[in-house]
Amino acid sequence: MKSYLLFLPIPVLLLTSCGSEPTHRAAQPQAPPVAVQVAAVNAQDWPTSYEATGTVRARTTATISSKVMGYVQQVSVQVGDRVRHGQALITLDARDLDVSLRRAEAGGAEVESAIPELENATAAAKANLDLAQTTFQRMEELAAKKSISNQELDEASARLKAAQANYDMVRSRRTQINSKMAVVEQEIRAAGIMRDYAKLAAPFSGVVITRTAEPGNLATPGAPLLTIEQDGLYRLEASVDESKLANVRVGQAVEVVIDAATGDNHRKLNARVSEIVPSVDSASRTYIVKLDLPATPQLRTGMFGRAIFPLGMQKVVAVPLAALMERGQLQSVFVVEDGVAHTRLVTTGRRTGDAVEVLSGLNAGEKVVLPLPVGLQDGARVEVRQ
Repeated sequence: MKSYLLFLPIPVLLLTSCGSEPTHRAAQPQAPPVAVQVAAVNAQDWPTSYEATGTVRARTTATISSKVMGYVQQVSVQVGDRVRHGQALITLDARDLDVSLRRAEAGGAEVESAIPELENATAAAKANLDLAQTTFQRMEELAAKKSISNQELDEASARLKAAQANYDMVRSRRTQINSKMAVVEQEIRAAGIMRDYAKLAAPFSGVVITRTAEPGNLATPGAPLLTIEQDGLYRLEASVDESKLANVRVGQAVEVVIDAATGDNHRKLNARVSEIVPSVDSASRTYIVKLDLPATPQLRTGMFGRAIFPLGMQKVVAVPLAALMERGQLQSVFVVEDGVAHTRLVTTGRRTGDAVEVLSGLNAGEKVVLPLPVGLQDGARVEVRQ
């Protein structure tokens, strides 16, 4: 007999409690609005300008060269030295010129030595003439009384004519001596001038900027030995586009910025247009405008400069500089809309002392926060206070 095991399912009732305690979350208090002040963005009249770049150059530059040929004996200055007017710069070997001067002086001495002898001859000729005239007058009186013969009167007349001719000849020689003496004096003066050319002096006070002469070099007429620029007098030669030339005139006051100068007072200079070169560069289509700069110790030839020419007034959107936030290359402001501060990226342009031009990102009439409260975030509620 087989045995069977019977498995009966025993239902198990699991009672699960569906009830739970309610979760009570603490209500977060809303942050109070930040008190701010705002300024309305408006359009302002700003002066417009045109900026032209240029190079600083000395108004007066002198190239020192010799008028005579000779070997350089001494150079008394170096590049960068300041020189005064009349200061000796270069000395040439002047032995040949000294010989020419002494030769001219010797000729003058020879002429002068002949003057005393000629003066004595003149005095003797004058005395002889006076005697001949007196004798002839007496002979005429005696001839009138028939006391002498006609032969004797003719002889007295001949002696008078000979004495007159001799006196005129001596006077002519004296005139020739005077003329020769004048020529000799000019030769002496010319030789002295040529000898003075052996000493080259500064034509004005300034700074030595180039030096090509060295002792022992042969100096030839016209070959540059030194270059000097006048100290303190500089100008900016700016390239102005031909389309802007109508706004430039001689005598116009222009602001010039020299980036290499130190200090804001030295970087910005008040210049004046002194010359407009009438020819135009066919490659760049620009004119050269020369602007006289005020005396500034920091200026040097070759410095880069910018000339800012005024063009008139223009309407621009501007905000106070205190409203601008700058983080690296990004610039932004807080704009208040319906009691909420929103960050707005902007693109700025020119700046004045307390305002900045906004090229894009803002419209006239919008309100920006200023000054910027510490910790103000994008989307924060704000309360505008006057």
